[in-house]
Amino acid sequence: MLQFGTQDKEFPRLLSEVERLIEIGKIEEKVIAQIGYTKFETKLPKSQMELIEFTTPNQIQKLIRESNFIITHGGVATIIEGINNGKKVIAVPRLKKYKEHVNDHQLQIIENFNDSGYIIGIKEVSELEDVLNRVKEFEPKNYKSNNKEFVNKLEKTIVNF
Repeated sequence: MLQFGTQDKEFPRLLSEVERLIEIGKIEEKVIAQIGYTKFETKLPKSQMELIEFTTPNQIQKLIRESNFIITHGGVATIIEGINNGKKVIAVPRLKKYKEHVNDHQLQIIENFNDSGYIIGIKEVSELEDVLNRVKEFEPKNYKSNNKEFVNKLEKTIVNF
């Protein structure tokens, strides 16, 4: 499962890297990608990579439950949905320098979840291939919500931008 959320900005560099990793055999599972507003046409057959622009929250939850692991942007909702369903989550931030977001707050979100042992967080799509070698052995910690502390940290991060 590849989840981009509903951001109004595109994220084609992650799709290009996932497509490349499928082509060279690093990703063997079928990838279902909810791509939102990202414009991308894969050259792969649907049996390898299926692209969905938008779908219902119920369908996203179903896809997450059926996934071996999830690759997602740095959206909190998808990260929490994945770890609450016991899934291994790889998170890749949308970055301002690529015009994928208005700032780089997803770096801090991913770093926070990664440092807590809940997910595998990376900073650039070029790191994805190496992370795929580790995902099978990765054992995420059980998620303990600490919304108050997290919101405080997030607010401080956003204010500092």
